[in-house]
Amino acid sequence: MSTTERDSTVIDTGKATSIKNMTPEQTAEAIKNIARNIRESSYKMREAVRAIRQSGAIDELSEAVKEATIAARDTAKEISDAAKDMKERGVIRETISAAEEVNISARETAQTVRETVSKKPPAEVQSTSVSEKTTSRTRTKETPPL
Repeated sequence: MSTTERDSTVIDTGKATSIKNMTPEQTAEAIKNIARNIRESSYKMREAVRAIRQSGAIDELSEAVKEATIAARDTAKEISDAAKDMKERGVIRETISAAEEVNISARETAQTVRETVSKKPPAEVQSTSVSEKTTSRTRTKETPPL
């Protein structure tokens, strides 16, 4: 295959080639092919737009977008109104306070779990545990069987 045949094959298959490797005739032919492709694509695009317009799809799509926009606006307004109402009634302030209390309780629980896991309970917990064991033993001895 000669260089000219190879370059024309590249042009015909639509693969990119460097303009530096093309002769002026090949460059002109490539430009003609590009122009032809643009015309064909433009025609296909016009036909597609005509078919879509005639099918009513554009009107339907426009109406759907309009309805979705109205629904989104209404939803945003309802959320805004609900938030204002909750703020006025103090629900938000109460929720924050409750969340802070939960946070404090969670920290205390975590500390208790850490102490339990480390098996080094504080002196208060040890003394309570010992007195509870003694009390439970005493009760067991004093309590008659049922």
